[in-house]
Amino acid sequence: MQSSKQNIREAQFWKRLDPDSEDVKCSLCHQNCRIRSGKRGICSVRENQAGRLMTLVYGNLIAANEDPIEKKPLFHFLPGSLAYSIATVGCNFRCLHCQNADISQLPQEGGRIPDNFVPPEEVVAEAVSRGCQSIAYTYTEPTIFFEYAYDVAVLAHSSELRNVFVSNGYIGQDAADKIIPLLDGINIDLKGDDEFYRKVCRAKLEPVKGNIERFWRAGVWVEVTTLVIPGYNDSVEVLTDIAQFLAGISQDIPWHVSAFYPTYKLRDAPPTGMESMRRAIDIGRRAGLKYVYPGNIRGESESTICPSCGFLLIERGGHRVMKNSVVEGGCPQCKTAVAGVWS
Repeated sequence: MQSSKQNIREAQFWKRLDPDSEDVKCSLCHQNCRIRSGKRGICSVRENQAGRLMTLVYGNLIAANEDPIEKKPLFHFLPGSLAYSIATVGCNFRCLHCQNADISQLPQEGGRIPDNFVPPEEVVAEAVSRGCQSIAYTYTEPTIFFEYAYDVAVLAHSSELRNVFVSNGYIGQDAADKIIPLLDGINIDLKGDDEFYRKVCRAKLEPVKGNIERFWRAGVWVEVTTLVIPGYNDSVEVLTDIAQFLAGISQDIPWHVSAFYPTYKLRDAPPTGMESMRRAIDIGRRAGLKYVYPGNIRGESESTICPSCGFLLIERGGHRVMKNSVVEGGCPQCKTAVAGVWS
């Protein structure tokens, strides 16, 4: 089933390349697709229709769930709260290890966009009715449904809800500048070195690094996730480069190092072992990062410890907060400020 007229809207961030041609250039993300009439960009949800670039997924939800904010993962952003999580189909990456390929790659692999129009007002009303404190644009890359995310985000703020993106960090500069005033938090994947991005994701590293710094400097709360894949991005050199880059922006940026399990088109790599995870954690701490968290693996603590005195600030397990001792954004024992969004 293809998108209905309700789902099809003119896209933002594009231009005609030549008055004598219907070709357009999309600048929504750093793929900067040149799209011919009747064709779609890499995301497979933005289509050139006779010289006009259209989004095919406005309001076209494929997923809508109530999640703990810790599942995003965001550990220093309203801990213990609920986020109303939404997504459409499509993605501007082609990651071989995609954990949500059934929805992110659906238009590209099957050419199909399910039709399920949900207006922005309904998303916000549902979030409020479920007692959520934020709306998370997640599961697939939120950049590709930017027009819808933006309209929802405007209404969310007017209803005193926060907005958070879970992103690959490939959003274009103009789109980033437009969403930043509405964005309260973001988790960005920093997947590996440039070779990893080119071979595994069909993308480049530098735009992602640039956006991590851009969002942080703009005052958006930023956390970063690296899925540690044996034989691909788990070398000491790659992990050290990532950790040092983040620490160079701010030692307060939380770094989530998550365990990999074979999936989608990347099944030749083994699951991430405990030794690799502990090495990554140690690398992050030696780089000066104050908050390094293991993810997707049993036996390792996800709790937040005061970087000054070692006091247990937030005890977590299984995406749940068992205890939160942060008082007015600081450690109750030594009064050290703990970076994050606490209220």
